[in-house]
Amino acid sequence: MRFTDITFKTAEMGAVKHFYKDVLGVPVIVQGSGFVTFGIGETKLTFEETAEGRPFYHFAFNIPENQFREAKAWISGKAVLNRENGEDETYSVDWDAHSLYFEDPAGNIVELIARHSLNDASDRPFGAESLLCVSEIGIVKEDVPPFVDELVGRGFPKYREGSDQFAPVGDEHGLLIVARKGRRWFFAEKNADIFPIRAHVQGVGAMEFS
Repeated sequence: MRFTDITFKTAEMGAVKHFYKDVLGVPVIVQGSGFVTFGIGETKLTFEETAEGRPFYHFAFNIPENQFREAKAWISGKAVLNRENGEDETYSVDWDAHSLYFEDPAGNIVELIARHSLNDASDRPFGAESLLCVSEIGIVKEDVPPFVDELVGRGFPKYREGSDQFAPVGDEHGLLIVARKGRRWFFAEKNADIFPIRAHVQGVGAMEFS
């Protein structure tokens, strides 16, 4: 599953644009009144300005599976890494992946993840162009299992068995991380809340979540 386009809302447009464009060096594809679209590898990531609340999201960027150390050194000079139990990185045996987390100026919980099951190693110096795609979107629901069943009924595969609190649906290139409202996000001191998301999935089409 691959996300070609994703749109999030933000109340911090100026700071978000500066962070991704000037701090991380991510290319701006297009911008206009109240929105900006960045190129994250094969994904177009758009932020739209809103005056309604302070929305925040969890999402992840795939990075080359052999460059986790380089990625950590790169991002550590640009953002403060989040910690969980005193650690600023994690390795998942079930997912065979190394991850780290940080927050952007809008409070979005951003993950860099090196999935060792993918054949995407690189020998280029790590930089913004090494961000391969948006590979995870946190989808927050009051009730997780019925929504997961709905996705499976539409043909989306379960990535791993979940629970009534959390369930990943999709594959290593694109995952919907379905979380129960109020559940604390991993590597963050924030509880999951529901904010509008638009996404376009290759071969599936447009999807909206709220």
